[in-house]
Amino acid sequence: MKEQSNENKLIEGEDFYYTPEGYKCFTEKHHLKRGYCCKSGCRHCPYGFDKRTGEIRKKRISQFENVSIR
Repeated sequence: MKEQSNENKLIEGEDFYYTPEGYKCFTEKHHLKRGYCCKSGCRHCPYGFDKRTGEIRKKRISQFENVSIR
């Protein structure tokens, strides 16, 4: 398996955390760095996707919205 380059490396606590069940859960900051909604109904989705209706409800104002991403 290929190693991730340093610019794409995930940082635990910043890009994701582990749930009590042991699953990796991506943070809002990670989703914003990725730049688009994957439409999977993610717990911290900043794009407002509603998995039940399949629609984006609204774009949430985020504390990370004005953060510069390298």
